Amino acid sequence: MSEELNNEQPIEEPVQNVESETATEPVQSEVPQAESVEPAYTPDMTQPQVIVQRERGFAHYVGFALLCVLCICFFFMPGIAITYGVSRLVTLNGAAAWIFSAILSVIAWVIFKIKIKGFKKSFYWYIGLCVVVLALLIFIEVVTEANVFANIIALLCGAA
Repeated sequence: MSEELNNEQPIEEPVQNVESETATEPVQSEVPQAESVEPAYTPDMTQPQVIVQRERGFAHYVGFALLCVLCICFFFMPGIAITYGVSRLVTLNGAAAWIFSAILSVIAWVIFKIKIKGFKKSFYWYIGLCVVVLALLIFIEVVTEANVFANIIALLCGAA
């Protein structure tokens, strides 16, 4: 029993500070400093990373779909505006309005692409045109008190 008591008691050994001894001594390497290369693999790269991803609800996906529809409508805004003007003269159904708007918008974008060098710059100018057309439609809606956006939505949905 006395042996068991002796085994249970921890043996205290003096702890040596290894860092302080190695920090004071300069380390000489065989590789010159100019040719030292960082290792491609370090031990901390093997640590697993925990990624917590929250589950998205139905409202997230509905909002994303609505945002996509609004972006598409914004991109086709110049064609939609011209189609709305034409629909005041000629009766158009929903599919014809979308096709006509898409063709007009693509033609407008191609004209910007041909006239302005560089894809990015021509795209920015086209987005600027879309903003100007949207501002004009808002201005017409406010000044004339006509339901421009309601009529455009009805036209594109086929209700007009």
